[in-house]
Amino acid sequence: MALSSDEIIKREIIETLGTSVGDLRLRIFPESSNDDQRLFADGGLTFSHNGVDYGSCDAGWFIRQNGESIPFIGLEGTDALNRGSSGNAQYQRFHHALGAVKNGYIGVYYLKKGIDKIQEGLFGMAVSASQNETGTYLIIDDLEDLRPILENYNNPEELQRQQQIILNRMEEIFLSKFNTQYGGSWEIFSKKRSTIILPDKIIKYAGRMRRNFTDGSQRAGHIAVGEMYLSKYFFYGKTIYYLMLKMTNEDISYLDEHKANDKEWYLLRNEPNVTLKTMDDILGLDQRIKDKLLSIKNDPLKDEALQIYNECVKYIDAGLRDRSLTII
Repeated sequence: MALSSDEIIKREIIETLGTSVGDLRLRIFPESSNDDQRLFADGGLTFSHNGVDYGSCDAGWFIRQNGESIPFIGLEGTDALNRGSSGNAQYQRFHHALGAVKNGYIGVYYLKKGIDKIQEGLFGMAVSASQNETGTYLIIDDLEDLRPILENYNNPEELQRQQQIILNRMEEIFLSKFNTQYGGSWEIFSKKRSTIILPDKIIKYAGRMRRNFTDGSQRAGHIAVGEMYLSKYFFYGKTIYYLMLKMTNEDISYLDEHKANDKEWYLLRNEPNVTLKTMDDILGLDQRIKDKLLSIKNDPLKDEALQIYNECVKYIDAGLRDRSLTII
């Protein structure tokens, strides 16, 4: 039987980097275990910041001091590049290592080299997180990149230099792609990526529907979280309105009541400077446009539903940009 992505990554971590480096110890659990969902302080691999629990990591390195385990690295890994994950799905695991970064540690998102390439946007998100949070966020495709970091855990100057080498490489990859694809222009980016840049806020709109968050077979909820973090870290410091065009405020209330403990929904509702909005929050929206969106609110975006959605998006995008429509 083929190994799962988690099992492949966990075996590779142990085989490549071992279980200890000096005083550093590796914390890792078998795939069948749920211990990683416990907080790091309680022996698990999940980091909490300001009362918000972020996704569990696959591995972590720590030092024992005065009877306590002091975190050093939280690592989330995936074999997604060998499993057809070539697009936005790569963003959905970004938050797993983010908890470590927000707490001042090193967060690592390891995407094992494969058929597909790492989405360049991930590098930009992680560089921004490293600049704006208290820890460092590294995106790598080779576990050997961590060896000099592990070996210099007690040498602050060299540790910082090794991290900066990776960060510089990440930034170069991101900027090269951004300049090629968007001409170095955030305005061009915004028009291609369902994003509206206003002086005081960013509006990111999407065609998510309530079923994306209630049906276990749906993955759009995970992707929605990734898109939210992309918007936040590309435009760090600005208020983010995440506009769910196929949802109503009633849908939000329903999910708040029934999915309060769902990890993805919880993050969407609790990330600082991010507010979910729906079609009900668009002041000045023509009732005919709203009725069209309501007619497809439970339909996947394909065929006629996609055509209707695109027509509505064209109207709403233009209105939000010229301020004939506003978000309340």
